[in-house]
Amino acid sequence: MTTILVTGGTGTLGRLVTERLRGDGHEVRVLSRSAEPYAVDLREGGPALGRAVDGVDAIVHCASTPRGGDERAARHLIEAARGAGVPHLVYISIVGVDRVPLGYYKAKHAVEWLIEESGLGWTVLRTTQFHDLVRTMLESFAKSPVMLLPAHIDDQPIEVAEVADRLAELALGAPAGRVADMGGPEVRSFPDLARAYLRAEGKRRPVLSVPLAGKTYRSFRTGGHLAPEQAVGKGTFEEYLDKRVTR
Repeated sequence: MTTILVTGGTGTLGRLVTERLRGDGHEVRVLSRSAEPYAVDLREGGPALGRAVDGVDAIVHCASTPRGGDERAARHLIEAARGAGVPHLVYISIVGVDRVPLGYYKAKHAVEWLIEESGLGWTVLRTTQFHDLVRTMLESFAKSPVMLLPAHIDDQPIEVAEVADRLAELALGAPAGRVADMGGPEVRSFPDLARAYLRAEGKRRPVLSVPLAGKTYRSFRTGGHLAPEQAVGKGTFEEYLDKRVTR
């Protein structure tokens, strides 16, 4: 039996990774700010982090926040993993972190570099945006009488459960470095995704695309966040929305 630590193990992705690994009979330690016995804020570190990493065969690092602190958290985790002699650190990242000058993407890219230079055995997987994130964005846009969307931007959402399956697989294998990206099954325009969302929710909104300015917008417009050559995902956005409606 393998012992694996999942950081962010109560979150959208980490919870599913934990379920997959436990379902296969492995021991999983869940690290989050509130999950005992390994309640740790990685940005602060502390003795509980040392106990969490002691004796594990691999770490799957899912903990992340766009509010800042990912690099500090990674440094604490890496230091603890080195001290405990952890042989494998698996990190989930985002397609385009090296191409899109968004603050959160820059932080994720910096964490990749910290892990690569850590001296630990490591694996990094980049994926496109989860269905959940795209739905949350569209939900926000739909609060206005007119649904205003950034013009000329496509997306390639992927089912989070498929990413969880891949991370569990990687955690049980040998360190593999930067593995092939995972993209959703389809590259879709934002208006197309918005109309699918509106249909599923039974809402009616005019959809209007508005051009924006700036380097970040240009990077998204030119597809820096997409992986059309790695469209390995199976679950479509409509299938995801249907599951939510029928729950």
